[in-house]
Amino acid sequence: MTKTNGKTTLTFNSAVYSQLLSEYQPRIIKTEAENDKFLEVVQELLARPQISPEENALLELLVRLIEDFEDRYYQINTSNPQSRLVHLMEARSLTEANLIAVLGSDDIVGKFLSDKIELTHEQAEALGKFFHVDAGLFSV
Repeated sequence: MTKTNGKTTLTFNSAVYSQLLSEYQPRIIKTEAENDKFLEVVQELLARPQISPEENALLELLVRLIEDFEDRYYQINTSNPQSRLVHLMEARSLTEANLIAVLGSDDIVGKFLSDKIELTHEQAEALGKFFHVDAGLFSV
């Protein structure tokens, strides 16, 4: 962490990220066993109340590797903003009610999950901050 103008700003530490890469060894997923292994890591990271910028970078990389594997081997692209949100909710044992404060209303939560509306940039940013992931996961 660095101090700037009296505010604490998180900085990305390449040495820490290198250590995480060495520990988890992310790579192109070729088998169900590898996919399951990386899914467990993603769930473990999502279960943490706070994650570092380096852990967030690892999380984003693993999510993309998992999506790539599932797109190639399951032959259906079920990954969309709604399914990503459902996956994150399941990983943290959350319900729609837990997202009301994040998105503003139960109506917005329900309509988004049923694919009746798209989220605004601000709503996607709020979800990204809440789940410690890139807000782009919640946009088309």
